[in-house]
Amino acid sequence: MKGLILCAGKGTRMRPVTYAVPKMLIPVANRPVIHYAIDALKGAGARRIGLVVSENRRELEPALGNGAEFGVKFEYIMQQEQKGIAHAVLCAEDFIGGDDFILYLGDNLIGESLKGLASEFRKSRPAAAITLTPVPEPRHFGVAVVKGGRIVSIEEKPKKPKSNLAVCGIYVFSSRVFEAARRIKPSRRGEYEITDTIGEMVRMGLKVTPHVLRGWWRDTGQKSDMLEANQAVLDGVRRLVRGKIDAASRIEGRVIIEEGAVIKRSVVRGPAIIGKGARICGSRIGPYSSIGDGSEIENSEVENSILMNGVRISNAPRLIESSLIGNNAVITGAARTGVLSVTLSDRCNVEIG
Repeated sequence: MKGLILCAGKGTRMRPVTYAVPKMLIPVANRPVIHYAIDALKGAGARRIGLVVSENRRELEPALGNGAEFGVKFEYIMQQEQKGIAHAVLCAEDFIGGDDFILYLGDNLIGESLKGLASEFRKSRPAAAITLTPVPEPRHFGVAVVKGGRIVSIEEKPKKPKSNLAVCGIYVFSSRVFEAARRIKPSRRGEYEITDTIGEMVRMGLKVTPHVLRGWWRDTGQKSDMLEANQAVLDGVRRLVRGKIDAASRIEGRVIIEEGAVIKRSVVRGPAIIGKGARICGSRIGPYSSIGDGSEIENSEVENSILMNGVRISNAPRLIESSLIGNNAVITGAARTGVLSVTLSDRCNVEIG
């Protein structure tokens, strides 16, 4: 079984951060989002993984390499135009050949292993297995109707949903998916939809089965989603202290402090992670904060935020909360009152009076 990760999107909903960093490389709990997808596919048995990319290949390939670091082999597959998920799948047809494969939308995160999904597929041999999860507002998603252990219909963002089962961004397909993808037409938004492809497989009489996720699922398409994913991952961390902490500091709860990090006269409340070589001085780091490698925080407060590598915050006048801050960004100030929420791209410099 092969793996296929879709990485070609431009991340428009995450701008300005994605002007400088491909969405798949934005960190959650100090790891790029795409690393979680790679781990999940490897855990399910995939050793050859195709990465569908666009012009972002020039950033992704140097960051990810050939897959050896992860114990797998990557193949980079160009999608010249972003015409939908089904179009991306067709771009990978030569790579997949006649094999089964797990399709993973690269900006998705789940709280469970894919071993069970892959094992079910191998045993029951459907043409497709689709991950689903109950949601309170299904009209914002692709929605599946399940009867007798099979998916009987699927509709993209219906005004009147027939179930509360949303289609997640992880699928297992046999090579029959290519035939179905070639038979569909572009949707109203001009894209070849994977939901239409799955519906076509159902109309072709092929067996399409559901797999309802037991754990959490997050689509990290925008800042709020990314912060929720960060919270979900940090909820699972265990306390691990490798850095240096002075006697005037307190570490409360489940906190990871990486090698080379220094904590002085500060309070760090978990769940949180402090990256390698980071320096925290005279500050308070609140729950659900991910502080990137080499970052420096002085006389400031941070909570429920993602700080990428090399961020510098000094004398911030307000609590920095629910923020996503890009690599090497700088925030400085002179006094502290109220709350501040920001989204900064790489090398931004913000001075607060």
